[in-house]
Amino acid sequence: MPKLANPPVKVLEEQLAAQTAELFRALSDPSRVRIISALVEGEMNVSAIAEAVGISESAVSHHMRGLRQMRLVRSRKKGRQVFYFLHDEHIIDLYKRGLDHVLHG
Repeated sequence: MPKLANPPVKVLEEQLAAQTAELFRALSDPSRVRIISALVEGEMNVSAIAEAVGISESAVSHHMRGLRQMRLVRSRKKGRQVFYFLHDEHIIDLYKRGLDHVLHG
């Protein structure tokens, strides 16, 4: 009986793997995950996020800069205030799937 060849393994290209790793690196900080959990509920300004998460407004602003760069959150200005919201439904799904994995793992 002839041996069957193993099917080729589909491996991510290096650049795509690096971008995906960077996404998970952005989610590797508990404060950022808590910020995302707050934003699942809806748009919030820095003060509301700081109060919900229990960190300073300057720490929130620092985290928001990184989350914006990773396209996890977007912002809009209303007067002098900046409101943040999750970039799209993919972020909510990623957060919920990660939480589900932890809760049922």
